[in-house]
Amino acid sequence: MIITNPVVDLLRSRFGSLHTYILVGGNILVYTAPILLIATLGCIYLHLENKPSYHPSNQRSNIHLMGLLERPVIVRGPLGIVTWKELLFLSMFIGLLVWSTSAYIHAMFATITTQSASKMKVKVWEVKLDSMALMLGLVGNICLAFLFFPVTRGSPLLRLIGLTSESSIKYHIWVGHVTMVLFTAHGLCYTLFWAKTHQISQMLKWEKIGISNVAGEVGLLTGLGIWLTSVPYIRRNVFELFYYTHHLYILFVVFFILHVGFSYCWITLPGFFLFLINRMLRFLQSHQKVRLVSARVLPCRALELNFSKTPGVNYNPTSSIFVNVPKISKLQWHPFTITSSSNLEPEKLSVVIKCEGNWSQKLYEELSLPSTNHLQVSVEGPYGPATTHFHKYETLVMFSGGSGITPFISIIRELVHMANDPNSTNKTPQVILVPAFKTSLDLGILDLLLPVTGTSHDISRLRLKIQAYVTQESGPPKPATENQQAYRTVWFKPSTLDAPISAILGRNSWLSLGMIIVWFSVTSLTVVAVVTQFYIYPNDRNTNMIYSYTVRSVLNMLIICMSIAITVIIAFLWNKKRNSAEMRQIRVTDGPTPLTSPGMSSWYYSADRELESLPYKSFAGCITVHCGERPDFKKILMEIGGSNIGVLASGPKKMRQDVAAICSSGISKNFRFESISFSW
Repeated sequence: MIITNPVVDLLRSRFGSLHTYILVGGNILVYTAPILLIATLGCIYLHLENKPSYHPSNQRSNIHLMGLLERPVIVRGPLGIVTWKELLFLSMFIGLLVWSTSAYIHAMFATITTQSASKMKVKVWEVKLDSMALMLGLVGNICLAFLFFPVTRGSPLLRLIGLTSESSIKYHIWVGHVTMVLFTAHGLCYTLFWAKTHQISQMLKWEKIGISNVAGEVGLLTGLGIWLTSVPYIRRNVFELFYYTHHLYILFVVFFILHVGFSYCWITLPGFFLFLINRMLRFLQSHQKVRLVSARVLPCRALELNFSKTPGVNYNPTSSIFVNVPKISKLQWHPFTITSSSNLEPEKLSVVIKCEGNWSQKLYEELSLPSTNHLQVSVEGPYGPATTHFHKYETLVMFSGGSGITPFISIIRELVHMANDPNSTNKTPQVILVPAFKTSLDLGILDLLLPVTGTSHDISRLRLKIQAYVTQESGPPKPATENQQAYRTVWFKPSTLDAPISAILGRNSWLSLGMIIVWFSVTSLTVVAVVTQFYIYPNDRNTNMIYSYTVRSVLNMLIICMSIAITVIIAFLWNKKRNSAEMRQIRVTDGPTPLTSPGMSSWYYSADRELESLPYKSFAGCITVHCGERPDFKKILMEIGGSNIGVLASGPKKMRQDVAAICSSGISKNFRFESISFSW
């Protein structure tokens, strides 16, 4: 069954393929241009927001409103922790799919009658099956249009609604599942229809004009491969298989375009365009070798990497970077939370890595070798929230489990700077950190709360209390052995090939990104229009036949990809030239390699007593250690007074769900809950 449109048929009969170009222009105007325009305006807004003179109005009312929207409404279930804001967007998305499905079914089934089916020599249910298959594909296109937005790192669209690519990975997973369910049902329905109507040969046809079935089948098989290898068991246990098969998205998108034709896929392309721009920028940044200054190797099988960076690289707490160590694996990139503060440490960037896999285990062993004096590293990022509101709370309570403490280290360092900043008009909140560790040896991570070089700031100005819990040891912790008494600091020798981490698009990165989007849009659409007007359309008109959809799609894809590559490379080289002067100002020094931290003594704790041995004495009176028990989240929260309490949870899923359940139970309206999760 072929669905026809009388208007399109009339244009086809009178103007040849002119109707195709009118359709392309309409699709670009309706589906593509608005998204790219919003992204450009978002870049301008974010650029102005980063200016010191920018002062958003009514911030306290905004934070109160956002606190209500961020309150959890669903705590446990297949979707994880869902806030009111997420539920609102999810309801709108489901409403869009339901409305689209009902509209397509109503329009298609209205023309199906017994008489029309008998003329085509098929049964009514078979005609409806064909229409259902088409409807599933059309609704799947809508889902595909949203698929790439959540995984575009540094996307202005995500920043405008307060999201980051790390926190929105779960939306990509949700949309991906729905997309593949619809496309799989779309393919099965057509296969069943062809089998019942004795047209199974349709599966082997690659039409010159119209839908290409073979391309659709290849795209569906590619998507199924990506989908099946992304199940949680494979993703967590065979991460390399998941990572490599996910790069088949290129084939999936290419064969999708070849399947439907370039004229009909503009609804799905805006998100993919923004993703390609970001992917090209990441590719260019990942080929730069960065300067690794030092590393702190802890006895608890954790380590801290300290990179050199230019002062122009600014980021907010809870940001992250992707790290690649070619000596361990040239292809593996792993995300880690940044533990430093760009205000407290303007020329350093730090991450903490806990040994929980083969890659991190090999890195720990490499840095533990006495002969290691240089390590080649590449990074992508940093990526993180555009703004933070931690300082807007009266009290900030942070619950962590294991390595989940890492995002809170960056928050504490930022608040230390804010408490000592004479120009700051914000009152620093009281901070209560409640970390939970398995063994007393893991308490060594608390030694990373301040930079390796220390700080000249007055730590006592930060009202900080640390209630640490050791869950798998009862009674007084075991004294540390001789090999566990102190961490080891490794200072690396500089290399002329290494450079400080710099902003990929310079200080005005948002403005540069907006210019890239505008320039790419103008150049690519102009070239496509010129090629269509002076090459494709004359061939159609002279031969009185429509130009091959496959050739046209391939030609347009090449034009767009080349436009993106050329635009991004020009912007990258221009900003690299501007950054070179700033890089020359960073002095590379070869520091000593002390075997232990200065003043570090044995890590020994007594249950329910203050920590007595800490290299930075300012924190000594802030820490209380509890052994053989788990934190009572409800008791801790109910003992805190105040009308505006921020509650952050980072760590295992169950811990975050327990804290979210308390904050959403209604026992207090003063809690503003936020879950920080970097696990997919």
